[in-house]
Amino acid sequence: MEVRLGAVIVLLTPESDVQRVNSIISEHGEIILGRQGIPLRDRATNIISLVLEGDTDRIGSLTGQLGRLTGVRVKSVLIK
Repeated sequence: MEVRLGAVIVLLTPESDVQRVNSIISEHGEIILGRQGIPLRDRATNIISLVLEGDTDRIGSLTGQLGRLTGVRVKSVLIK
């Protein structure tokens, strides 16, 4: 499987399960190169940005699991 670099933006609304989000991210820790959290207090939203390196199956597993959670939106971009 081909290894790719990627970036993922995770938007968390107040109804999101932050503990479950953190658990899923931790389960995929081997593909995460960097993580940054940004609170947007005036919008009651939080952003987590991730820089990843892994195959598309592992990256898809991470984004898929996060995207199925209530109150969580995910966007990703991958490059070769």
